[in-house]
Amino acid sequence: MNITLWIIASVLALAFLAAGLMKIAQPQEKLATSGLAWTEDFSSGAVKAIGSIEVLAALGLILPAVSGIATFLVPVAATGLAIVMVGAIITHLKRGEKQAVIVNVALGVLALFVAVGRFGA
Repeated sequence: MNITLWIIASVLALAFLAAGLMKIAQPQEKLATSGLAWTEDFSSGAVKAIGSIEVLAALGLILPAVSGIATFLVPVAATGLAIVMVGAIITHLKRGEKQAVIVNVALGVLALFVAVGRFGA
């Protein structure tokens, strides 16, 4: 089970690190034209904040477990990502973006799996 949790946490960390860095580094207009149309519904600061949360959570999935310091942060980070995915699901449902909802549900379920698995460890 530990190996499974590590694999899922690593995949989540890579996905959210990439997504978060993209939201931080690129202007909102470029994000909107490159397929993230939902960014038009939020301020530039909010998009950057979401990206920052994703990057911090990605780091929180891996660094505490690797370093052995504050390992309680791993399930906290996973729970935070699941909450972010709930917000994403709501946003995409309001916009009628069903394909994005499916991806958000999958990522949210994986994050919850890591949270439950690591809270119990």
